[in-house]
Amino acid sequence: MSRSYFGTDGIRGTVGQSPITPDFMLRLGHAVGKVLRRNGAARPSVLIGKDTRISGYMLESSLEAGFASAGVDVWLTGPLPTPGVAYLTRALRQDLGVVISASHNPFADNGIKFFSAKGEKLPDAWEIAVEQALEEPAAWVDSANLGRARRLQDARGRYIEFCKASFSQELSLRGLKLVVDAAHGAAYHVAPDVLHELGAEVISIGCSPDGLNINDGVGATSPAALVKAVKEHGAHYGIALDGDADRLQFVDAAGRLYNGDELLYVMVADRLAQGQRVPGAVGTLMTNMAVELALKKRDVDFVRAKVGDRYVLEELVSRGWQLGGEGSGHLLALDKHTTGDGMVSALLVLSAICRTGKSLVEQLEGVTLFPQTLINVRMQPGQDWKGNAELARVQAEVTAELGDRGRVLIRASGTEPLLRVMVEASDAALAQSCAERMAATVRA
Repeated sequence: MSRSYFGTDGIRGTVGQSPITPDFMLRLGHAVGKVLRRNGAARPSVLIGKDTRISGYMLESSLEAGFASAGVDVWLTGPLPTPGVAYLTRALRQDLGVVISASHNPFADNGIKFFSAKGEKLPDAWEIAVEQALEEPAAWVDSANLGRARRLQDARGRYIEFCKASFSQELSLRGLKLVVDAAHGAAYHVAPDVLHELGAEVISIGCSPDGLNINDGVGATSPAALVKAVKEHGAHYGIALDGDADRLQFVDAAGRLYNGDELLYVMVADRLAQGQRVPGAVGTLMTNMAVELALKKRDVDFVRAKVGDRYVLEELVSRGWQLGGEGSGHLLALDKHTTGDGMVSALLVLSAICRTGKSLVEQLEGVTLFPQTLINVRMQPGQDWKGNAELARVQAEVTAELGDRGRVLIRASGTEPLLRVMVEASDAALAQSCAERMAATVRA
């Protein structure tokens, strides 16, 4: 039985520990190449991009060798946001897109993500085929059929133009002072130029990568640096991306942070204001209930997917909808891009600001996020929380007590022996007491 290497977002781990080692990446490139050829590509071609981690060079060269050994041509973009690789894979008619990145993780980690020829994340069946190929003996092609490697000229410039195209030509960012924080990651040489070329006055932080400082105290997962810079420079707004630029956080002049749930609502409301039909939007099990209620008041259906932008995407595609996202800042607008794109999402929010002349606070008037209480309860190995009758009884009591004023979510951690007990309610004290009552039944 083959080992499972893929998680919910590709392959990820600590550099130097299996599977994030050069020898595995060589085998991975070779295995993926074999799968591509079996699927009908006589002379496959793949695009490889990466973020700014120092380990990216090592992993890139190993993957390149693995692909070449299987008769696959390679185009190298250098540092480029994950959504940029997805876009160029589709635009350049590549058979596969490859991203070397560990997203918002520290520099000591790295990982691999794949995109189909359409710029979409690949299904489980494809990942299983790759894992099976990894268990097979190598099948090196002869010298005449080895793959070739080329550097793609101006990948950055092409992606900048793609981002700008998502911003209406009737609008301009002139008059706005914006701080952009690229987390010393893949968008360091993209995000400032996109905003500047659309007319904004731009102050850049987190745009000086050295291979070791990605996500270090900056970016979407550390927004305090952005809040400070916005206040210091008297900027109207701040935009923070993560290491591979597929998620974002927004900050206004007062230092107020806006999470992905709120930004999703703004994107939906902007389309409704333009007279566009929005049949529904997709969030996750963690999306704040206040946003769900606000959307339903506007006759926009709302569906919750499992946590993870991959599951949001699957739900959107199955329903033929366009807008979805997570509170973490992964936002999807499928009429603009095939995958989550922090820079494109930021421009859609800025479009709403410019089009309406209203601040984010004004646009979110009446949408007050419900307080959430999350308690992590450590469980014993093999503990059956689903069969806990007392937990079920108390959960039913709490659900009835909350009614339409809140909700309950209980789920096991996928990585630790923890049970996550979350209660969301219109009143913070009520959320806290309800969560503690349920958590107590598990501890007992």
